[in-house]
Amino acid sequence: MICLSKVRQLQKLFLGGLNVTRSTLFSIDVKHALLVDPEQSKHSNITVKGWVRSVRTHKESAFFHINDGSSISNLQVIVPLTKVPRNATFGSCIEAVGSLVTSLLPLQQPVELMADKVTVIGECNFRDYPFKAKKKHSLDYIRQYPHLRLRTLTFGALMRIRSAATRAIHEYFQREGFCLVHTPILTSNDCEGAGEVFKVEPIEKIQGTLKTDEKERNEEGAANFFGVPTFLTVSGQLHLEVASGAFSKVYTFGPTFRAENSRTRHHLSEFYMIEAEISFTETLEDIIKYIEGMLKFTSEEILNTCSSDVQFFVKNSSDFKHLEILENFVTKTFLRMSYTEAIEILTQNANNFENKVSWGIDLHKEHEQYLVRYCDNLPVFVTDYPLDVKPFYAKMNVNNKTVAAVDLLAPVVGEICGGSLREDCLDILIRRLDQEVPKDNLNWYLDLRRFGSVPHGGFGIGFERYLQVLLGIQNIKDAIIFPRSPNSCRL
Repeated sequence: MICLSKVRQLQKLFLGGLNVTRSTLFSIDVKHALLVDPEQSKHSNITVKGWVRSVRTHKESAFFHINDGSSISNLQVIVPLTKVPRNATFGSCIEAVGSLVTSLLPLQQPVELMADKVTVIGECNFRDYPFKAKKKHSLDYIRQYPHLRLRTLTFGALMRIRSAATRAIHEYFQREGFCLVHTPILTSNDCEGAGEVFKVEPIEKIQGTLKTDEKERNEEGAANFFGVPTFLTVSGQLHLEVASGAFSKVYTFGPTFRAENSRTRHHLSEFYMIEAEISFTETLEDIIKYIEGMLKFTSEEILNTCSSDVQFFVKNSSDFKHLEILENFVTKTFLRMSYTEAIEILTQNANNFENKVSWGIDLHKEHEQYLVRYCDNLPVFVTDYPLDVKPFYAKMNVNNKTVAAVDLLAPVVGEICGGSLREDCLDILIRRLDQEVPKDNLNWYLDLRRFGSVPHGGFGIGFERYLQVLLGIQNIKDAIIFPRSPNSCRL
C-alpha cells in the first residue's frame, strides 16, 4: 500500500517544492528524475537504481548512463573515480545516491546525478555479455537472446509501447460500455474450422504412464482428460457470443494459438487477439465504427504517452518515413470498398501477382498490400466477401452469394482485422454447419439461436499485427516479447 505522505512527497518533488534533508533518502526512477527542475529546489540524497548502458572516465570522474526501463532516455550519473566500485561495468546494475543538478549539456538531458556513493547490485561480465556498449546490433542478432533482449533500447521501447497500448485498449472499451470477458484458453472447439490447433493432454498420457483402470478405459471419453478432445484456443469469439446473449457489448484481450507450420516473418504460433461482440446490430457500419474508433484511440494514446519510444523504434527498426504513414493512420478516415470492387482493381494488374486473381478467391497477402498501396497507404475496409471464403458464422447477404463480413487492410502487413455480422437464422446456420464442421460439437452454439437470439456481430484484431502497422515492424517476431513459432519455444 502507498502511504499518503509518500504521495504528497512525490507531488512536492515534481512541483519543485521539496528540500530533501541529509537524513532523508528518496528513491526515484529515471523517468521522473529527468522531470525534476533543480533550479526550483534542492534535491539531495536522491537514490536511483538501474542498469549501466555505458560508462566512461574523464580526468577525476566517471560518467555512467543508467536506465531502469521507465524511459527511453538514460540518466547520467557522475561519480568521483575514487568512489567507483571496480565491478561497476557495462551491463551491471547499480544504485547511485547523490544530488540532482542541472546538466552542463541541457540539450542532451536536463539533469544529471552527482553521486556521492555507488553500489553494485548485480555484476555483469561485460566480456561474455552478448550485447556490446555503443554497438548497434541487428534485430536478427538480438532475436537469439530472448532472455536478454529487453535490455536493449529497441525492445525496452517495444515493452513500454505494448504496455501503453494494452492500457489504452481496455480504456477505450470501458469508455464505450463494453464488459470484459475472460474467455478460456482451453476449449473443445476449433472456432475457425481450419484444424490448425494444439491438442492438450496430460504429460502422463504422452509418456504412456497414465494410470486408468479397465472400467474407466471402456467408458466413453475416458481417453481424454476433460472427457472430450481439448485444444488451445484459436479465438475467443464463440465464447464471446455466449456472453453477448446476456450483455449487449463484450470484449476480450488475451493469448491465442495456431499450429500453422510456417516459419516466415508473418506468422506466430502464440499471439494476442483483441475481440469484441456487439448485440442488437444489423449493419456492418456498427462493427466498422468500433474497429476504427478503437485503433485511432489507442494509436493517439500511444503517441501522447510514448512518442519518444515510437520515434526511436521507427528510426532504428524501419524506414523513418513510416511516421507519415502513422500520422495518416491516426488523422485520416479509413477507406471502404467491397470485395467485388477490390477484385476489379486487382484484375487490372493481374500480371503483377504470383497468385491468380478472380472473383471468389480468398485474398493473398500480395493482393492485400497492393490494395493498401492503391489507397495511398491508408487503411481500407473490404466488405461483403464470397460465402465460401468466410467461416460458417458469417451472416449471409440477401444475394445468397456473399456474407456481411469485413477485413481491415493496413500498411506493412495487409490484413490486421476481420469481422462480420453473425448468422442469426437457425436454419441457415444449421445448413452451413453441415457443410463445414461437425454439428454435434456445436449444439450449444445452436442453442444460442434457439433461445432469445438477437442480431449481433463482432471482430478480432491481431495485437502484434497492429503493432507492426504502428511501428513499421517487418518481422512479427519482433512485435512480441517472447515469440513462439515452429522449432522455436525458448524460455
